[in-house]
Amino acid sequence: MQTNPDESLIGAIRIGNEAVFESVFRQYYAPLCRYATPIMGDADEAEEIVQSVFLTIWERRDSLLITTSLKAYLYRAAHNRCLNRLNQQSVQAGHREQAATELYADAGSPTQSLLADELNSRLHKAIGQLPEQCRRVFELSRFDELSYKEIADRLGIAAKTVENQIGKALRILRTELSDYLPLLLLLAWGVGA
Repeated sequence: MQTNPDESLIGAIRIGNEAVFESVFRQYYAPLCRYATPIMGDADEAEEIVQSVFLTIWERRDSLLITTSLKAYLYRAAHNRCLNRLNQQSVQAGHREQAATELYADAGSPTQSLLADELNSRLHKAIGQLPEQCRRVFELSRFDELSYKEIADRLGIAAKTVENQIGKALRILRTELSDYLPLLLLLAWGVGA
């Protein structure tokens, strides 16, 4: 006796039935994007979120446990991811604003200006030394503020490749700029003020 009407679909996905998964994807992808777009205020971000919901389901299909209807589960998952992304964006914006305020609070300080210039120069040099595709992806993401999907479309690569290249760039930059952490701290604390 089945308690969940979607139990056979969920079971088929759980064992890796690609045809059933694709059928579910085709049925719910567009409606979920329409649902997520007003929450995110951006259709591309909404698509990224819906894609990540389906990707996670497929990657974790072995342990997939859905006690509600499949439709309810998908909408709840998309809703939660939207809220998480909005929260993450809000926190990041707050950090950027705080860092900018602290960094430029005393723009008249010659020491602080010199330190900021040195750090900026080293950062651009490190970015310039990244492998070509990695650098292009990083610059489109950080400087042009394009979404992973927009970058993937522009460069003709998969969104997952974009994600991997961003991760690679951040690892390289973290290593290259590790000697400059004390400089960042000095700038944040306003040395020379």
